[in-house]
This record gives sequence, structure tokens and C-alpha cells, in this order.
Amino acid sequence: MLEISARKVAQIAMMGRELNRAEGEMRAFIERMSEDEQAELVAIMWIGRESFFPEDLAEAIATAKAEASTPCADYLIGTPHMSDHLENGLDALGISAEDVENDLM
Repeated sequence: MLEISARKVAQIAMMGRELNRAEGEMRAFIERMSEDEQAELVAIMWIGRESFFPEDLAEAIATAKAEASTPCADYLIGTPHMSDHLENGLDALGISAEDVENDLM
């Protein structure tokens, strides 16, 4: 079970699409998250870009924690297609990113 809510993941994906306007807000949002939530966020992105399979979520989270060497926000912002990867990761985990994002609007 994930500690991070699908809503938080969707919010970050949406802010990532508006990065020129929302970078500061996105950074602050991520920095307020716990280390566990940040690792889960990175793991979801990795699953979305197919670096890990959904069934390897626990391994992806452990890897994210072990390999964290830069601030999470910096890492995510520096990752091309981050928003797409987050949405794809949610979908791969059986959570409709589109439904969650529609609830946010």
C-alpha cells in the first residue's frame, strides 16, 4: 500500500505540465512530503517509464530510497516527460490518472 495519495501524484503531474508557472509551488509541495512519499513518487515515475514493473513497486521504492543523492524535486524536474511518466505509473498500478486529475479540476 502506498503512503502517497494518488491525488498528490496527480497534482505533481499537473504542476509539471505548467512548470514555467508552477515550479516554485511544485518544489514546495514535494519538499513538504515525507521521505517515504518522495521515494514512492520516484518509484511511480520509474514504473511509468518502464524502468520497473508494477509488481516490483517495493523494489523500486527501496531503490529510490537507497539511491537518493539529490533533492527529489530537482531529480523530478530534471527528468524529461516526468508528468507523462507519473501518469503512466499510476495507470500501471491500476489507478486512473485521468480520473484523479479530473477530480482535481
